[in-house]
Amino acid sequence: MKIEIPAIEGGTPVRDTFLSFHQALLGEEEEASVIQTLRSGWLTTGPKTKQFEAEFARYANAEHAVAVNSCTAALHLSLIAAEIGEGDEVITTPMTFCATANVIVQVRATPVFVDVDPVTLNIDVNKIEEKITLKTKAIMPVHYAGCPCEMDAILEIARKHNLLVIEDAAHATETEYHGKKVGSIGDMTAFSFYATKNLTTAEGGMLTTNSKELEERVRIFALHGMSKDAWKRYSPEGYQHYQVLYPGYKYNMADIQASLGLCQLAKIEGFLKVRQKYVAAYDNAFKDMDAIIRIGRIPDIKHAEHLYVIMVKTEMLNASRDMILSCLQKENIGVSVHFQSLHLQPYYRQQFGFSEGAFPVTEYAGERILSLPLYPGLKEQDVDDVIKAVRKVVGYYRQ
Repeated sequence: MKIEIPAIEGGTPVRDTFLSFHQALLGEEEEASVIQTLRSGWLTTGPKTKQFEAEFARYANAEHAVAVNSCTAALHLSLIAAEIGEGDEVITTPMTFCATANVIVQVRATPVFVDVDPVTLNIDVNKIEEKITLKTKAIMPVHYAGCPCEMDAILEIARKHNLLVIEDAAHATETEYHGKKVGSIGDMTAFSFYATKNLTTAEGGMLTTNSKELEERVRIFALHGMSKDAWKRYSPEGYQHYQVLYPGYKYNMADIQASLGLCQLAKIEGFLKVRQKYVAAYDNAFKDMDAIIRIGRIPDIKHAEHLYVIMVKTEMLNASRDMILSCLQKENIGVSVHFQSLHLQPYYRQQFGFSEGAFPVTEYAGERILSLPLYPGLKEQDVDDVIKAVRKVVGYYRQ
């Protein structure tokens, strides 16, 4: 349904040109790295990918890292490597991108949703155990916006019930929990390097684990189930025939992508400092606005600051969240939503019988949250413009 937006008093938009919600910051280093790879003659999985895996494993303080073509692939592979399938259940949250639950369905297991904590929008650890059955095989926590879940409690529950912990860290490349890097905590962790992520390879992902057995299974499943990948087959050591051990997938990362990833990884902590500065500016600007809730965080953590999410208290406004979104776009500010309630999407309604009221905290947030621009390529004036636009629009509709 098209939303009709009335003109807001106050004249012209706060910006003359449209500010993108996100734009990757790629420089001369990335260009040179990709060109070097193009000229090397090795474009697909090869030396750059192996180097990227090694450097990312060090960064995440993980024993092993497998580079793949998306976070979705990493999540899918983690379930396959764990031999989770038909008749099994995996606990996760409905406040996430659809891929988190889709991969559970794709292995013919059942996603079991747990509502989220109202402060962080991470899975509510106090509600996990009531969803555990004899069919439960894993917990898949989602580190929302870059804030880690309460991993100590999740690990304690998992150990008590002999469950695996598979972390969805699509938002959490830089995140640390009580001094531990995300990527080194659970049994397996999936990262995203999509174009909008803090570290981008355009498309791509990584799976980390401290288990050699799981790493080997993931690596084989990621490339057709073959025992030897292309890099090994064509290495100077001499041609090696492969064997097909499983009916695997085509999930490997190419060296062109890894070329970007290596450069981005070297810059990631510098990028984070810029985003932290902009988060502080947003926090300061919105702290006195009673119609806005700023998504909170738990103590003693390092937040990846992947998203800056606010919740507009529509009960205090003469406008819906979607009207606020449209108005901000008319102010030439790019915005997004992370996320709508997944259990209310048509497939999950029809397949699993979900309806309104099943997860009230998720539903309340899903109708009110919106994400503002937050990336290192922003200028201070851009951030000021975002603040002016939010204050203008929300203030206009304040009852």
